[in-house]
Amino acid sequence: MADQLESLVLRTLQETGDIADSGIFAKEIGVNDHNELVGVLKSLEAHAMIDLEEIPNQSYNLTDEGKKYVDEGAMPEAQVFRLVANGPVSLADLKKSLGAVGDIGFKQAMQQKWVAIDKSSGQPMVVAKTDAIEDSVLALLKRIHEDPHSQIDPSHVQSISKRKLVILKKWITFSVKKGPKFALERKKQVTDLTGDMVQKGTWKDEEFKEYNFDALGLLPEGGYLHPLLKVRTQFRKIFTSMGFEEMPTNNYVESSFWNFDALFQPQQHPARDAHDTFFLTRPSHASLEKIPQDYLQRVKDTHENGGYGSIGYGYSWSFEEAQKNLLRTHTTAVSSRMLYKLAQDGFKPAKYFSIDRVFRNESIDRTHLAEFHQVEGVVCGYGLNLGNLIGVLKEFFERLGLGSKLRFKPAFNPYTEPSMEIFSYSEELGKWMEVGNSGMFRPEMLRPMGIPEGVNVIAWGLSLERPTMILYGIGNIRDLFGHKVSLQTVKNNAICRMGM
Repeated sequence: MADQLESLVLRTLQETGDIADSGIFAKEIGVNDHNELVGVLKSLEAHAMIDLEEIPNQSYNLTDEGKKYVDEGAMPEAQVFRLVANGPVSLADLKKSLGAVGDIGFKQAMQQKWVAIDKSSGQPMVVAKTDAIEDSVLALLKRIHEDPHSQIDPSHVQSISKRKLVILKKWITFSVKKGPKFALERKKQVTDLTGDMVQKGTWKDEEFKEYNFDALGLLPEGGYLHPLLKVRTQFRKIFTSMGFEEMPTNNYVESSFWNFDALFQPQQHPARDAHDTFFLTRPSHASLEKIPQDYLQRVKDTHENGGYGSIGYGYSWSFEEAQKNLLRTHTTAVSSRMLYKLAQDGFKPAKYFSIDRVFRNESIDRTHLAEFHQVEGVVCGYGLNLGNLIGVLKEFFERLGLGSKLRFKPAFNPYTEPSMEIFSYSEELGKWMEVGNSGMFRPEMLRPMGIPEGVNVIAWGLSLERPTMILYGIGNIRDLFGHKVSLQTVKNNAICRMGM
């Protein structure tokens, strides 16, 4: 249809030289929707094939109420006057005779001073104040009804517009003339310069579309927060509200010394085997020169011979083994660095936390991945004991919304003693679930660092993925984290209500 209209417009301009009014032209060619023609005209104008000049148009249209009075042949005020012209009428009888029109007409007739209220007889009566009237408003409505485009004094229209008897309608039409690039057929403009055009030289005969540098591009769709990011934010808020300071966790690659040895984890421990840990091949070893030699020696002696109430592991500690680079298996490697720094800077009680990614060489299934996020909390202070740990854990999990039902089970960790597994009862799943691990760092780990006697450190950790899966009802961890995650799931996931 648009192509046919375009061809018709161009042929008409070729034959007549111009189109005086696009609105009239649309009716002549049988186009009911003028906007359809305007779209074609604007497109031709953009290609400089025609020139357009706006023609403002307006018309007055009667409302349903206005049409009603024209059909009745009298305005309400005229009907009121005719009723009282034969003699006084009470206001009640007037409204009873004319209904709603009587109320409207009485007010208008009073404004026109056609009628008045006479109270001389004791009862208010509506009486005529003039012998004859001219129903000019009706004459105006009839004129508009017969010719909506007629020229009418704006002051006259204003009064009937206030009475909502007419509606003013405005629109634009166009006068059309030939443009500088007028032709009977539009030549399609080329948008891309191709290699074939350059090679054959055909670009010389092409007309290229100009770039519109003022055109607005597509608005980018807003980003969405992954469920893990939402839950991590809530964890951060809980830790900070409890007075914890976040530890820097930007080192994914860690030396075996800080990941294992500084934690009093023996070099023959199964967790340090390649079946459980990702070791780097390049660079395969880290330099430990920045670590004071006396600290390295204390760690070596504690592993070999014990101390601080321990008999040690009784093996020959290898410096080369401690240098091996790996992808950190837990964020406790960060905690060991922070505790050593705390001791060297002059110990003072502190509370730390971290939330970041760790890596383990595990078989991937619905509940395990080779990389995941660990949440860890550490409290350092004088005289801390197992009761303090349980109390902090109850407060922490209470803020998570999991603290109403907690259980603790004795466990073993190489670097904590005593150690406890943490269980919470899930109302949604109807069973007890392990939600974390905890314990008190061993003196064999703390004293070589320089942590003073009498200072104990309590700590706990849990994964970020498990509470997120419970909260969002996700049964397979691969649907939460990794390349199989649905972008639609990320886009539509609900707000995190944990800790609220």
